[in-house]
Amino acid sequence: MSHPVPTWASVHPSEPLAGTPAVRRDGRWWLVTPAGAMPASDPRLTSELDRFAADMAAADRAVAKLRTERAAVREDQL
Repeated sequence: MSHPVPTWASVHPSEPLAGTPAVRRDGRWWLVTPAGAMPASDPRLTSELDRFAADMAAADRAVAKLRTERAAVREDQL
């Protein structure tokens, strides 16, 4: 099953994905270590990385929404 490509709302290019050695650069996933980097070419791996990145972005948006709502409630209570 194909998953949509994430919008990368909260995943910055060249930033490791949630503490993993996976980095997205120029539309491709790379596995980065202190010894060097290599492109991730396995479609199953890159599909899972896309899905994980999309889930992380959705979680970040949900947390931001909760924080905004919580701040609004606090302002109303003042």
